[in-house]
Amino acid sequence: MAARSLPVALAHASPARGHRREGTPSVGCATRRPRRGAASRGGDAPAAGRRGRVRASAQQPDKGFNLLETLVIPQGLIVKGAKATWFTIWEAMMKELAPQDSSGSYARPKDSFQETLSAAAGAAFPASASGRYHLYSGNACPWCHRALLALALRGLCAHVSVTHLVSDAERASRGGWVCDPPEEALGGQRDLRQVYDAISEDGAYVGRCTAPLLVDKLSRRGVNNNSWDIVRMLNEMDLQGAGAREVDLYPEALRAEIDAQFAYIYEKINNGVYRCGFSTTQAAYDRAVADVSEGLAAMEERLQRSRFVVGDKITLADVVLFPTISRFDTVYGPYFRCGGRRIADFPALYRWCRDFWNLPP
Repeated sequence: MAARSLPVALAHASPARGHRREGTPSVGCATRRPRRGAASRGGDAPAAGRRGRVRASAQQPDKGFNLLETLVIPQGLIVKGAKATWFTIWEAMMKELAPQDSSGSYARPKDSFQETLSAAAGAAFPASASGRYHLYSGNACPWCHRALLALALRGLCAHVSVTHLVSDAERASRGGWVCDPPEEALGGQRDLRQVYDAISEDGAYVGRCTAPLLVDKLSRRGVNNNSWDIVRMLNEMDLQGAGAREVDLYPEALRAEIDAQFAYIYEKINNGVYRCGFSTTQAAYDRAVADVSEGLAAMEERLQRSRFVVGDKITLADVVLFPTISRFDTVYGPYFRCGGRRIADFPALYRWCRDFWNLPP
């Protein structure tokens, strides 16, 4: 017969008669023998009743649907079904947030407003109108960041008003941007969808509500929601006083090279990091990672020869590169898995980033 176990605390405190623990004098009292069927008080098993029946636990464990114990369906089918369901939900969510092409690569949506500011007489949107235009900018958006940089570098903050949108997908009626508090440029809109409705001809905008967005407060019309177009238009604004600077970020003699660098930076780096994060196939992700690595290496080589991307003066090529590089190590690298290298691993690019960061306000 197997020996019965003593209660743990009792066994350590009072050895049984006839048993002498090493280094312990024998004692003259015996411990009470536990009743038949009694369980150790120090263990996890429930105590037994008088007739040996195990009392029910006061709190039963939660076993979910208890499929693995009650159904005869093979476990493999349950696991495969759960995986397929989860992948389908994830893929649908990714396509909602980031539309995909047939290869599983991220395909950025088209922009809705494509008007431009002009210095021509009688232009619908004159470039010399101070206080007429309003910029909607997302608080953490890199595409909005470039527009804010252009505003600051040109000294136009007193001439173009700005609403700093807050990212809150639960409060936003479409998309993720809300006005907190409601902005007054067009009449108290609470989120970006309401702004898009207000500048639409029929008052009911259909499409994605993206930022940055430049609007004309006078005509209540949308001017443009493409960040590259917006930074070029802000550079072309011909304004005087109230801090406006005679700074040309898009000089005529360098425009062809700036345009070429913009196209490369956009494809390999700006949009490349999002193609890494939003790819839904391994092949699409691998292509995106290779593009980002190639782009960073090319910028490193280029910045070894000059202080800024195009020569020794800052241009719009630097303005569009900085928002991505400044977020790379903390956002795109760890969350979008963009190749495993840090900006500090590129000495010239790191130096350029510090120089840009330290530009005077």
